[in-house]
Amino acid sequence: MEQPLKKVVIVGGGFAGINLIKHLCKDSRFLITLVDKNNYHFFPPLLYQVATAFIEPSNISYPFRRLFQEKTNLRFHMGSLQKVNPEQNNIETDTGVVEYDYLVLSMGTESNYFGMERVKANSLPMKSIDDALNLRNHLLLNMEEAVHAEDPKEKEKHLNIVICGGGPTGVELAGMLAELGRNIAAKEYPEIKDLRSHLYLIDAGKALLGPMSQKSQQEATRVLKKLGVHVINNTAVKDYNNDTVYLSDGRTIPTKVLIWASGVTGREVPGLPASVVGRGRRIMVDANNKVQGTQNIFALGDLCLQTTDKNYPGGHPQLAQVAIQQGILLAKNLSRVTDNKPMEPFAYNDKGSMAIISKYKAVGDLPKFFFKGFGAWLVWLFIHIIPLIGFRNKVKLAFSWFWSFVTNDPTLRLIIRPRKEDVQKEYEKFTS
Repeated sequence: MEQPLKKVVIVGGGFAGINLIKHLCKDSRFLITLVDKNNYHFFPPLLYQVATAFIEPSNISYPFRRLFQEKTNLRFHMGSLQKVNPEQNNIETDTGVVEYDYLVLSMGTESNYFGMERVKANSLPMKSIDDALNLRNHLLLNMEEAVHAEDPKEKEKHLNIVICGGGPTGVELAGMLAELGRNIAAKEYPEIKDLRSHLYLIDAGKALLGPMSQKSQQEATRVLKKLGVHVINNTAVKDYNNDTVYLSDGRTIPTKVLIWASGVTGREVPGLPASVVGRGRRIMVDANNKVQGTQNIFALGDLCLQTTDKNYPGGHPQLAQVAIQQGILLAKNLSRVTDNKPMEPFAYNDKGSMAIISKYKAVGDLPKFFFKGFGAWLVWLFIHIIPLIGFRNKVKLAFSWFWSFVTNDPTLRLIIRPRKEDVQKEYEKFTS
């Protein structure tokens, strides 16, 4: 007698979810449903290049339904998770109820504002394609406002850009904006003499790129300062109000742009007991990524807190490679369970970390050595093309990079703002 298909519901189509799907869909005993509020997968490490008008959003995104073509055991459900019902083996979304035999939570993280409500309300995050496009528009509009401003203090507010967070995102964003200021601002905004002197990178830690090696930290600081970025360490942002950033050392910076790249927290999962939610709102899991106290619910990637790996007793770093490896192993483990075999425990294989700083400048910490400069920059480009979904995306991104780096003049600086009433009409039509 043929056994019914096991229903696997995956919430979140990021690195963990997509890699789980890629490997599990090869097993015809599973019917897989992906639940996501967007209808596309995107590549977060390159969001800052969308925000700085260096590449198009389509270069780093791919529609789920296009990905699922010709896969008979894959389904897509567009909706946002509202609640998990472990007793009923189903989840509630804003577009319906979805039943499961196995549930996998891989929604990642959201920005952590550390209780600062005005910072949350007024700063600009960069966690999604929407955020990146909003930031792009905001930056371009500020440049236009700066051109028109006659009061020097008002002009300064529009020109100053403050980035909070000295991790890879903050460093890469600061470097990109500095390069744009050097190569483009003088040509396109003759009214503005030098954009670079208005860039501030604020970090509460003692050094940029905190998790990386001291050599990487020193190189990032050296290159950014040479580009004109004001690097301020050992200092936290305490408030942002009335176009003023307030720092923990008492200093203030007038600005219309505070970019928030400092800290993340796990996305909330209503329905799970509070006892399984650990620090940083990460969900505590066992060695097989199973949520503690459950039999058929798993959590992957940045959302989970796994302390069973002997090399990472405090939990794994919230990196793409962790999510990818966990997704691949869970696919294997679900097949093993169906074969009545025991699951294999997860152990993270650290392949190293890299960060691009500016054009032709990058740093890399591999397990056995450190490297920097042009070679590291080329390696960074290469490893960021490989994971993109779709051959066309890889080619488009490679060409976009080639053209932009050769000409020093990307042409994507378009201010595109949908009217609020149009957005509301589309939302009401979809949800009615």
